[in-house]
Amino acid sequence: MKNNPLYYGVGALLYCPSNHPSIADSVIGQKFGTAYSLALCLEDTIADAHVAQAEQILLNSLTTLYDARETRSFFMPKLFIRVRSAAQITRLLERLGHARELVFGFILPKLDLSNIHTYIQTSAYINAAYPQTFYVMPILESPVLADLRKRADVLYRIRECLSEIEELVLNIRVGGNDLCHLFGFRRNCEESIHWILPVSNIFADIVTVFGMDYVISGPVWEYYNGTGWESGLRRELVEDKLCGFIGKTAIHPRQIPVIRQAYAVKREDYEDAKAILDWNPDTASWVSGNPAKERMNEYKTHTNWAKKILCLAEAYGLA
Repeated sequence: MKNNPLYYGVGALLYCPSNHPSIADSVIGQKFGTAYSLALCLEDTIADAHVAQAEQILLNSLTTLYDARETRSFFMPKLFIRVRSAAQITRLLERLGHARELVFGFILPKLDLSNIHTYIQTSAYINAAYPQTFYVMPILESPVLADLRKRADVLYRIRECLSEIEELVLNIRVGGNDLCHLFGFRRNCEESIHWILPVSNIFADIVTVFGMDYVISGPVWEYYNGTGWESGLRRELVEDKLCGFIGKTAIHPRQIPVIRQAYAVKREDYEDAKAILDWNPDTASWVSGNPAKERMNEYKTHTNWAKKILCLAEAYGLA
């Protein structure tokens, strides 16, 4: 499992269509705060006939941000570009010039066995061709995952392929809306996606296959206004965490502080994690009451949890 806070630090990933003309001004003016990551989308949020225009607006936005950093101080989020193809990655980096320094990585939608090798080759190429590191975040959302006869084989083959670039895979993401779309599902703000069993079963299999080696981020929450949107998001975040997800896609700035707060570490968890990792393995007993004498800590079975808690504390702070 990943024991580096880098892989836990994506946090609330705010999605924005790449053709939004005011995105640079919003980042410079810190309209979205100072605790988020940003995804500029060239895929599902852009009509097919307008991709070239969206690419140009994206390039203009990043150039504006790059130039602004020369004269102004503002929070620059980890910035990712959600692409349509591997070829688009190399084309964008060539056109960006010095502004490519702002790109933290690329989001790879609908990753499956039909495109994974091209994405892996492209990832290796750009990380050899440029001095900076470009991370990738594959999204598992392809229709093949709904096929029970193939799912396990497909997921394990994807994991085997990704092992070639494991250190560059910042996290694995799940496409909740795409998977719901296959069945014609849509939850309301009083419901959690984890209650939709055909979809949550796919999530469980993804966590089972990838969760010991990668950080896996939770699905998008569609609601950001009206009655119950925030309580619904908080409830789904509780279930996200219980099911093994860390971080979540946001589609509105209002969601960012809710997501951040959900992953802030409780002080009692932090103290327990430190106690477990500071355990003297030469002692006779490898089980003990926790520092607060409220629950049991066990050295053998809680070590991975403790390492994760300290990474989360560094990424999100203490509640």
